[in-house]
Amino acid sequence: MSEPTNLTDPAVQVSKEGAPAPSPLRCVGGSLVAGGIAIVLYRLTTSIAIAFASKPLQTDNFTTQRISAAVRTLIIGLSSLGTGIFALAAFGLFALGIQLLIQRSKDAAPPENS
Repeated sequence: MSEPTNLTDPAVQVSKEGAPAPSPLRCVGGSLVAGGIAIVLYRLTTSIAIAFASKPLQTDNFTTQRISAAVRTLIIGLSSLGTGIFALAAFGLFALGIQLLIQRSKDAAPPENS
């Protein structure tokens, strides 16, 4: 078995809820992971859209055409939604990392005596 993480270590900052506090490195790492997933989902979305566009439905039934259009729209929309969510998460995590870096640099700077 692995030993539990030592939460009393001063190098590991912990929030009030017991979860590790965010650090700029963790935010940028999470941003890279979310960005990678967003890129993969974008490529998947484009390949789905191209596949649907290259294979039109071969029927004259009006109801079948409407249902097919609705299903195709739903599939592409859900894929696009997932792409957008991961892209926004990547952007937000990157911005949070920058904000934490700025806050740490302000806290580390010595106060000026005028």
